[in-house]
Amino acid sequence: MTGEAWLFILAVVVNAINLFLQVFFTIMYSDLECDYINPIELCNKLNNYIVPEAAVHAGLTALFLINGYWFTFLLNLPILAFNANKIYNKNHLLDATEIFRTLSKHKKESFIKLGFHLLMFFYYLYRMIAALIADDM
Repeated sequence: MTGEAWLFILAVVVNAINLFLQVFFTIMYSDLECDYINPIELCNKLNNYIVPEAAVHAGLTALFLINGYWFTFLLNLPILAFNANKIYNKNHLLDATEIFRTLSKHKKESFIKLGFHLLMFFYYLYRMIAALIADDM
C-alpha cells in the first residue's frame, strides 16, 4: 500500500471518531433540553472531549498539508480555523452557569460539525478506495 492509502485510512478512522463525538455532543445537548442530565454533569462530560476532538482534527489537517493534499487541506481549514479561534480566545469550554443561555448556539455548532464530518467521512472513504484500487493496478 502507498502512503496515500494509509493516509486516507487514517483519515477515515479519525473522522469516524470525530463523527461519533459530534453525535455524542448532540445527544447530550438534547438530554439537557429534556432535563435528563443536569448542566454541571453535561459540562464535566463534554469539556473532556472538546480539546482532543480539535487536536486530532488539527493533526489530520496538518498531515494533509505535509503530504501535499491541498484540496483536502482546504476543505478542513474552516473547521480548523474555527476550533483554533475558540481555543485561542479561551471560550471553548462549556460553562454550567451559561449553558442554557447558549444551548442553541452549541447545538447549531454541533449539527454543523456533524454534517461536516459526515460529508468528509464519505469523501475520505472515496479517496481511500481510489488509492487502494490504484495500488492494485
